[in-house]
Amino acid sequence: MPDFSEKLKSYTEYFNHELPHFFPFPSGAEKRVVEAMLYSVANGGKRLRPFLVSETAALFGIPQQQSLPTAAALEFLHSYSLIHDDLPAMDNDDLRRGKPTCHKQFDEATAILAGDGLLTYAFEILSDSPTASSPSTRCALISLLAKAAGAFSGMIAGQMLDLSSADNLSSSEQEFLIKHIEEMKTGCLLRYACEAGAVLGNASDEQKQALITYSRKIGIAFQITDDILDVEGNPALVGKTLNKDAAQGKMTFVGLYGLEKAKQIARQLIEEAKTSISVFGSKNQTLKDLADFIISRNK
Repeated sequence: MPDFSEKLKSYTEYFNHELPHFFPFPSGAEKRVVEAMLYSVANGGKRLRPFLVSETAALFGIPQQQSLPTAAALEFLHSYSLIHDDLPAMDNDDLRRGKPTCHKQFDEATAILAGDGLLTYAFEILSDSPTASSPSTRCALISLLAKAAGAFSGMIAGQMLDLSSADNLSSSEQEFLIKHIEEMKTGCLLRYACEAGAVLGNASDEQKQALITYSRKIGIAFQITDDILDVEGNPALVGKTLNKDAAQGKMTFVGLYGLEKAKQIARQLIEEAKTSISVFGSKNQTLKDLADFIISRNK
């Protein structure tokens, strides 16, 4: 899909170009934590989540520049989660996107603070008037992201479950738990990207539900693809340590289903995702291409 790859590349370049404008550096010693924040956000990445915000907002005529603050806030929160996920107490990773993780490039204390800084900065951005002129729109964006990232049914809850053991669970219990982890740990932020675009665009209930369904389908497919890449990916392309899931005894879709069935399930989910956004007619082509990209990626 050369056209889509070019479109994603173009957006990534645009986003990366705008990124430094969000990071004014303090003059004192505290600038170290801002350096660590920017290092972690600027450390590569496909920018799929901000791109998804941009494209879902574009369905409703919202220009790229107008959706950028929301897209940036989401990416900053996502980057915070990666910093903390890589810490020795969590996944204990030395590499992220082929470069030293934040705690390796700086130190563990600075990495923790950098993650905290990005988390809080995300909500500061969403609360600012450039994000949306309507206070109710800004409140909706803040509330949705807080829930998506939170400890009750969001990303933090998913991370906690991901650290749990699958010992003595039946296969059906494992399947439920793996899907539940994905829904909260990975799926919540992808859902937010779609919901945020709908909020910015003042979408109808039908349009919003279509985007939520789409996000759930691609979310599971995204996690399955990550699990597959952990087993058979190219370390140079994936940019992180492979085969860690099995070594750490983590529950994965590949561990539950096997490689071939996992791939089959991912393909089916992508087809369902593309069908779910038919309400948008021909305007949905980029989102369809994004769905296909998710299971064809090699990193």
